Parts: sequence; C-alpha cells; structure tokens
Amino acid sequence: MDLLLAATKVKAATTATTTQAWAPLLPSHWPAQMDLLTACQNMGPGEACILVILGIIYLMFGYAIFKALVTLNACAAGAYLGALLGRSANAVAAGAFIGAIIAAAITFPLMKYAVMIMGGIFGAALGASLWRQANLQPELTWAGAMSGLIFFGMLSMILFRGSVILYTSLQGSVMLVFGIIALLYKYQSMAPSVTDVFSKRAFILPTIVLIPALLGLLYQQAMHPGPAPSKK
Repeated sequence: MDLLLAATKVKAATTATTTQAWAPLLPSHWPAQMDLLTACQNMGPGEACILVILGIIYLMFGYAIFKALVTLNACAAGAYLGALLGRSANAVAAGAFIGAIIAAAITFPLMKYAVMIMGGIFGAALGASLWRQANLQPELTWAGAMSGLIFFGMLSMILFRGSVILYTSLQGSVMLVFGIIALLYKYQSMAPSVTDVFSKRAFILPTIVLIPALLGLLYQQAMHPGPAPSKK
C-alpha cells in the first residue's frame, strides 16, 4: 500500500507539471470547492447566461431531445481535442471545427455507446468528488473515479432510458447552479457573501446541485414514463 501511495504521488507530481503543456484549460489537480468558485468568479456574464439556459434545457427536456444534447456534448469534447491538435499548426479554430464535426459524425449513429461513454465520464467525476468529499487519500482519487466510471458505464447499458434522464438532469443541474453562482459574482455587493457562505459551509454547494437534479429527474420521469408492461 505504501509503495502504491508513493508511486501515485510521483505520478501526480509529474502529471501536474505536464498537464498545462498539452491541455492548457484543464486543471493540474482535481478541483476543490474554492477552485470551482474561482472559476465562477472569473466567468463572463455571457458564458454564465449560456450555462443557465443550457442547464434549464438539459433539466427539463433532457430525454426528449437527448440525441441532440449528447451530440452537443460530443461536439464540445471534439472541438476541445481538435483545438489542442490544431494549436501546434496555429490553426486552433479550424482544428476545433473539424474536431466537432468528426465527433458529431461518430456520435449520432452510435448513440447508445455515446451515452455509455457520457455516463462513464459523469460517474468518474461523481466518484472522484465523493472520494474527496469523504476526506480519503487524495493521491488515490483515481480509484473513486474508476469505480464511478465502471458503475455508471454499465448502468447505461442496462437502464438506458433511466440513465439518460439521470445524466441529463445531473449535467443540467451543474450547469444551472454554476451559471447562477457566476451571475451572483457579477454583483460586487454579493460576491463576498457568496464566497463566505460556500467556504464556511462545504455541504451547501453539493446540496444545491442535488436538489435541481432530483427535481429534473422527477419531472422528466413524469413527462416520459417508461413503456407499460405487456399483458400476457
């Protein structure tokens, strides 16, 4: 166990120094709550409004238009990877455009597998967050991430409809909450109070993310009930 922790620390230190070289927008460590608040504080009002609008769409209409929303997620990921590849050739915009088109072209006909990948990513993020929230060894955060990735990835294959509703509700809630927080930071009189509340009460942020997610899940479940069992 000690050897594993030591090897993990060395790997983490190496990764922290190289991450920014090839992925400039990704953090060199798993973001803590204050890192997320700092990102909200630095977010522009236009970006915050887009997050709020998209969050509402994902929360309320996630399952109804899940193919478009999953494709949109894939486009965002493809644009980021394409921009990274195009940066070396000084063609960031072209690389992002081509990456988004390729990701969309691959995702749409393989929607079931795209949902499984999306579920694995959400599961990894949730598992890592819960690992850190439980104050376990930060060097082994990857273990929590892998557990969540495997569980939610398999869940997507078994309960497809329920998984789509769950993932879109969770993503919509995260986007909505962080968009609203970013907008609150634009009011200079409220910014210190927002930071003070979240820094002193660490449970508030996960709670206000969970509540809209549950409401969105219940709403989508009511609007799109599963097929009735066939009568024998």
